[in-house]
Amino acid sequence: MSSVPLRFPPHPVRGVQVLHQKQNCAPQFAQIEVDFEPAAEGFTFEVALEAPVDHEPSEELSRFFAAAAAGIKEQLSLPEHHIVIAARVVLRRARADRFGSTNLAFKIAGFLAARQALERAQCLRPS
Repeated sequence: MSSVPLRFPPHPVRGVQVLHQKQNCAPQFAQIEVDFEPAAEGFTFEVALEAPVDHEPSEELSRFFAAAAAGIKEQLSLPEHHIVIAARVVLRRARADRFGSTNLAFKIAGFLAARQALERAQCLRPS
């Protein structure tokens, strides 16, 4: 008897909101809202912000968004989840901070968003 891996997401998972914030000598800040939509296959990430992100320098934003995408894809690709990724991920909102926003902060936010979406889609049991 072979088990067929689940496809993620099995249905739309919308409005996944994450605030990653650490206050210490190296503060971190990233806030994102993403939607996970079923796709034919693979993983795609789009930026469709409903409100502009106020952050200077603005060139950093594309790196932050790429880091969030990397965190999402990394979390979804963990072999212990036993899922087939077929997801279109859309970034709807984001907030960045001049002092605490980094690529790492956004990667962690992406990782947390994917984990939350997996739990909401019941592909992963909360730990």
